[in-house]
Amino acid sequence: MASSQNDLGLIVYAPPFSGNGGRTLTIVHGMERALPGLNLGWTTSDEEGLRALPFRDEWLVAQGAAGVLPFLCNNDGTHVVTIAGWENPNGLSAEGLPHLEIHADLPLDAPGISAAMDVLEAIADGACAFWGHVTPFDAGVEIAEQTSPTLSGPPAPPRGLPALKLPDAIRAPEIPHRLGWLNYWSAASAHALGFPDPARDSDLISRSRSTATGGWIVQLTQAPLDLDHPGHLDALKRAYERFPEIGGRTVP
Repeated sequence: MASSQNDLGLIVYAPPFSGNGGRTLTIVHGMERALPGLNLGWTTSDEEGLRALPFRDEWLVAQGAAGVLPFLCNNDGTHVVTIAGWENPNGLSAEGLPHLEIHADLPLDAPGISAAMDVLEAIADGACAFWGHVTPFDAGVEIAEQTSPTLSGPPAPPRGLPALKLPDAIRAPEIPHRLGWLNYWSAASAHALGFPDPARDSDLISRSRSTATGGWIVQLTQAPLDLDHPGHLDALKRAYERFPEIGGRTVP
């Protein structure tokens, strides 16, 4: 989830690193290539605040071997870009196996918007992710309410969006829990969802592309998703109708 209303929040869900620290380099180098001029050469510490990393790549490999992608940023207060990843002991599905979560923030400005698809592809393919998305902060908050239980019990999604099930009701880790503006679906996820279907998905296909690993980046709307825009809200609802497997709303 993005950290401010001026951010694009990226999150991908992937298998744990399992001692393969080299995946951290693939992810970070790919993100830097996708966003021209980006240098993720700083981290934070309790003692020093922001700290430069003169031997960043070696440090990343060691941290990755321990199962984490440590917090990195670009030390640019006017154009903040961050990334971090950690192993979540909870499962993405009823199988209950641990998984890796990678979170990144990009500015919701012209360079960030332009690079968002490339950044998502670089991080998700590099992480061997199951699925993920990039979504503006405001839309992401409302989409999260599709799953979050209320004080009275089940979720009460806004704007007529469907209620989505919790991970322990999802049949497999490759099934996305929700939609976003830009959606990454691995080859296994796309197959499970039945995408692409030329007869049903011509509009989505026109804004989507396949990745080097056989996955797909699926863009719901041309501009970043804004649920105050009636056309954007309709696009999100249509996508949920097209893919009822998302959020565990159908039984195979």
